[in-house]
This record gives sequence, C-alpha cells and structure tokens, in this order.
Amino acid sequence: MTEPLISLSHVGKLFGDGQVRALQDVSFELRPGEFLSLVGPSGCGKTTLLRIINGLITPEEGSVTVMGRKPEPGPDLAMVFQSARLLPWRTVSGNIEFALALRGHDKAERRQRALALLGAVGLRDFADAFPHQLSGGMQQRVGLARALAVEPKVLLMDEPFAALDAMTREVLRRELLQMWARRRMAIVFVTHDIDEAVYLSQRIVLLRPRPGRIDEVVDVDLPEPRWENDPRATPAFAGLRNHLWDRIHAMARDGEALEELAAAFPMEVIEKPKR
Repeated sequence: MTEPLISLSHVGKLFGDGQVRALQDVSFELRPGEFLSLVGPSGCGKTTLLRIINGLITPEEGSVTVMGRKPEPGPDLAMVFQSARLLPWRTVSGNIEFALALRGHDKAERRQRALALLGAVGLRDFADAFPHQLSGGMQQRVGLARALAVEPKVLLMDEPFAALDAMTREVLRRELLQMWARRRMAIVFVTHDIDEAVYLSQRIVLLRPRPGRIDEVVDVDLPEPRWENDPRATPAFAGLRNHLWDRIHAMARDGEALEELAAAFPMEVIEKPKR
C-alpha cells in the first residue's frame, strides 16, 4: 500500500498551562492525492489540527509525521485561510511572486508562473491590480493561486469559502475540484458546511465537541468528476448528508456542548433534519 503523506497517532493538545484540553486521542492518515475534510462544531479543534500538521504548534501527546518527518512549515505544505491575507501594498501578481521569491525563483520565472496561475483562477486581467480593488471572492482566488504557486504536496484549507456569498462559494468549489483533479495534491479542508464536505471530499473526519476527538471517519464514494456529474441531487449524496447530521444530532442528545452545536450549525437543521 502507498505510504500516507500525513499520519496522526493519538494526538492530544492542551492550552492554558494544561487547563484546557483542545484535542484528545486523534488518529487518522492522509493519503497521497486525497481530498479529506474535517467537520465538527466550533471549538472541536479543526484549526488546531491544521496548525499541528503545518508544524506551527506541537501536541503534548501522540505523534505526527508529514512525509515521514516531523512537521514543520515549508514548501511541501501550503495554507489557505478564511480570509485571503494578501499584502495590501503589493499587486495581485506581486503577492504570488512574493511567495515564489521566498523559494528562490528568479524574477522572470516568478512573473511567468504568477500570470499562469492567475489565468487558471480567471484573474489574468487583474494581475496589476491591488487587493483593495478586488471583491472578496477574487481576493480568495488570489490566495488560492498563491498557495498553489509553490506546488505543495499538501494544501491545508481553513474554511476558505465561509465568508463568501453563495454564488461565489459555488464557483470556487468547482474551480477547486478542477485544480485538485489536475494537480492531485492532497488537501485537508476544514468546513462547518456538511453539504460542502460531502460534495468536495473523498473522506470526512467528523469530530466531537471539546475535547476534540474523532466520532467517525466517513468514506465518500460519489461519481467523478463532481463538477460535471454533480451528485447533490442523488440518493447517495442525501444518504451521506443525513448520516452525518444523524451523528451531529446524537452528539446533541448526549448533552455534549449543545450550545456549541447550535452556534456551529443552523438550529432548524438540528431540530428537524431534512430527509
């Protein structure tokens, strides 16, 4: 079998001098080229897991390996945040070129690659614009292009579409799937949106409320490519979606962090799931 790109074994994380347990006994693997989503209520440790994978923080318990090594920030891992976090004094192209400059690419190559990536996300004509001249969705496309510029083996995405309007989210989901299919980098994607997770992912890790721990890992076996064979109206999609909601409702019935569940997911869905 192919060795996993990332492996987490019995990971635990504490904050506040050990007073707050954010994660407990979390174990899963990321396979080469896999699209894996982390889903769960606010405070269950999804973003903390991304930061551990990226080597930005260290767990107190368990072990983590990235391509067989201790995790650390570097060219093999790239991060896309909920906001684009662009440098406001640099142009759109300049933001992407900055990431390439840090990797040692010369000026001509930086410009060429930046323009090619902007073309891939539909922003070639905005190469010389500044971030404040772009919409939120356009800025997020630039952030995605910047992350892809370094050709990472793993793309870490922390609710990258959460702040966008519904139409823009839909466009970017389709574009992300197409770019993932072409490049086949592995993706770890954090979202609160169950439909988004099922639509995008090959596997979904469902986390329970604090301390974050795995409730279930769900395989998503739907037709590919999904931007052409949209599965969202199929019984298979509905079955996966309803199964995940059933698990979330079970968490609420268990009395665990009901207020967090209510904040993280629409109450009308918690009260009465659609069938």
